[in-house]
Amino acid sequence: MRGLVLDFGGVLGGPGSDGDLMARVVAQARGRGVRTAILSNDPGGSGAQRLRDLAGPFVDAVVLSGDVGTAKPDPRIYALVAAGLGLAPDECVFVDDLVGNVRAAVAVGMVGVHHVDPSVAAEEIAILLDRGPAPDAAGTGRGNRGS
Repeated sequence: MRGLVLDFGGVLGGPGSDGDLMARVVAQARGRGVRTAILSNDPGGSGAQRLRDLAGPFVDAVVLSGDVGTAKPDPRIYALVAAGLGLAPDECVFVDDLVGNVRAAVAVGMVGVHHVDPSVAAEEIAILLDRGPAPDAAGTGRGNRGS
């Protein structure tokens, strides 16, 4: 897999998320050449500039539904974010806390991770990207890979 696409609310921020852990996952992926993006159903507008500003220093691209006129789970938005990374959908892992959005991404060819527990999601992402152990809660990169 050459791309990692993450929802913002519920994955990178907000209830049920561990922003520090997921930031380490993103940094580790980027450090190994994986293209990264945030895909959010944010309505856009001037209040979304803080999300747009994450493109560059944090991820390679930010796609907001309010900016592009379509929202998850519409198949077009998954194709759009993949194209923005210069990848085909089947080269991307998509992570979201809403199972319907994950299913829609899978339907267009992405590999889906349903984010319920940050540690489990980080481990699944590490396996899918085949990039070594997932960062643990302390950030050491010594996540449990099983025996």
